[in-house]
Amino acid sequence: MEIYRQLDSLPPNLRGGALAIGNFDGVHLGHAAIVRSLKKQAAAFGGGATIFTFDPHPVRLLRPEQVPPPLTWTDRKAELLAEQGIDAVIAYPTDRALLELSAESFFDHIVCQALAARGMVEGENFYFGRDRQGDIPLLRTLCDRQGMALEVVPPVLVGEEPVSSSRIRALLAEGDVTEAASMLTRPYRLRGMVTHGAGRGGKLGFPTANLEAIDTIIPADGVYAGTARYDAFSGPAAIHIGPNPTFGETRKKVEIHLLDRTDSLYGRALEVDFGLRLRDTGRFGSAESLQEQVAHDIGEVRRWWAGQIT
Repeated sequence: MEIYRQLDSLPPNLRGGALAIGNFDGVHLGHAAIVRSLKKQAAAFGGGATIFTFDPHPVRLLRPEQVPPPLTWTDRKAELLAEQGIDAVIAYPTDRALLELSAESFFDHIVCQALAARGMVEGENFYFGRDRQGDIPLLRTLCDRQGMALEVVPPVLVGEEPVSSSRIRALLAEGDVTEAASMLTRPYRLRGMVTHGAGRGGKLGFPTANLEAIDTIIPADGVYAGTARYDAFSGPAAIHIGPNPTFGETRKKVEIHLLDRTDSLYGRALEVDFGLRLRDTGRFGSAESLQEQVAHDIGEVRRWWAGQIT
């Protein structure tokens, strides 16, 4: 599946299908429900199922001080949507001109003229146009006027509360990666570039890859079991987030120990899926006691990877 960034580059077969508009950050269970309805609608029309999303998030331009940390980067979002069966993702470059369009103008220019959509699928809390002036009742009026189908998908509930990107961010901020994963279509993943660290992990017998330039939310401080990914490799990893108070360090770091791997990863991109939170971080009385704890942590990672703990 290809990501399109300009409307004039769309192939003809992607016009005249079914359309959903939104940020789709994280691609959670609520988004998956929208996609399922979108695919059914597209099949009924004999057209494509297209997602129109924004890059960057509109809030980054309108209220940069309030922009939420994203759950996914654009390519990852498109990958997750492709897994759900979407035919095309339009990651439209967000600019002031787009954000200044009224709701009616946005509908006319984007939905009708550029995409010639025959139907739309949205969630109940969908807003569009300048100052979020467009809502579901207005969208229904506009669709009826054009003879377009509109399906409004109710929220997906987990634990009697709606699944949302903000709810998942809050869980990650608490370190509850297991509950967050229960609301996502895939376990939470972050990525970064491997840089040189202090080298203490290697001296303890557990070398780590230090991640910088992370562009999504970082879970709460703690030690986690997860899966590291680079190139064609994926395998178990112990993840440490936070400072190293045992050595007098206060700067928060993200360190990844790849089990049974000795590859040099400096300057390379590394992605990590979070599976299970193992423990809090803390200060140890000596390097030896820290070493013993890390060895125990790695044993727990092996047990998680083998499916013995969840």
